[in-house]
Amino acid sequence: MNDSSWATPPHTGYWGPSDQGPVQGAAPAGPAYDAHDAQHTRPMPIVPDGPAVPRYGDDQDDDRGAARLSGPLFRDDTFRDGTFREETASAQPYPAAPQKQNPEPMPDSSQPAPAPQKKSAGRDLGAAIGVGVGLGAVIIASLFFVKAAFVGVIAVAVVVGLWELTKRLEERKGIKAPLVPLALGGAAMVVSGYVRGAEGAWVAMALTALAVLVWRMTEPPEGYLKDVTAGVFAAFYVPFLATFVAMMLTAEDGAARVLTFLLLTVVSDTGAYAVGWRFGTHKLAPRISPGKTREGLVGAVAFAMAAGALCMEFLIDDGIWWQGLLLGLAVAASATLGDLGESMIKRDLGIKDMGTLLPGHGGIMDRLDSLLPTAPVVWLLLVLFVGSG
Repeated sequence: MNDSSWATPPHTGYWGPSDQGPVQGAAPAGPAYDAHDAQHTRPMPIVPDGPAVPRYGDDQDDDRGAARLSGPLFRDDTFRDGTFREETASAQPYPAAPQKQNPEPMPDSSQPAPAPQKKSAGRDLGAAIGVGVGLGAVIIASLFFVKAAFVGVIAVAVVVGLWELTKRLEERKGIKAPLVPLALGGAAMVVSGYVRGAEGAWVAMALTALAVLVWRMTEPPEGYLKDVTAGVFAAFYVPFLATFVAMMLTAEDGAARVLTFLLLTVVSDTGAYAVGWRFGTHKLAPRISPGKTREGLVGAVAFAMAAGALCMEFLIDDGIWWQGLLLGLAVAASATLGDLGESMIKRDLGIKDMGTLLPGHGGIMDRLDSLLPTAPVVWLLLVLFVGSG
């Protein structure tokens, strides 16, 4: 707005805009006014003495009040002589408070509060239980009727686990660990451990590592080191550790030893899951596996120790209950570390499961994660407690 369009009398009770701008040759502003300008001004009432009239914007930004009034009037409420101007008819005596856009609805007290959501298991429990029962039936049948058939079950699980691991390594990291020598050497390791014991297992492991080194030489040298390193790691992680299960089976009570190993591992995992799901609040290793809790670890230890005492007392020849307590404690620790170890691998690969072969469980490797590192622990402790028998 241009200030030159307004006439400002120094000591009168009038204030108003002229219809036209300043006219050339007009007399300077003074006590006398042009009649044309005078008819556009109106006398404003003098406010009597009394309580101070509240004013908007004494300490506010002047532009905020000016934007609220309609018409070409200024926002100032008083003149220097104490007179007040009249606002336009559409203007408010006081600026209206700003209205909040899209106000939030007020809660309805008559409506009940939403029920808290229940914890979810995270998997299809029906499918998981069905698959678990089926695998258990196959294992028990082969374990107690034909030991050689159970060795075949171990070998098949090893080969499938190696296939899942090498496939994920190639998909996610571009690492091409040679599957053929790993699969052949892994199956040979399991059979050698059952036939020749620990000596046969070590020899088969060394030959498998050598086969991996040679097999990879048939391809270009780029990536050779990482490929053979991953291959040797896979040979140790899956078939070599699984060989200790076959070595347990060679004892006279070998079936009972393998059953004790499987029961303690499953009970440890079940105790960790049940207690952690119900009472877990403190994270065990949030950067590796956010779902695991310290309360779950306590549950794993308690369940495994109880099951270990029962197994050593009633399943293992010459076993003593207190030995079962130590065995259960060791199983809970190794199973938890094994689970965390594979979780570390899966996080590095950026995957949730190693495979999809077992509905409700993931892949074979997702079931072997706690079994593989537990096998040598159980084998060693049983040899120390009751001999190799």
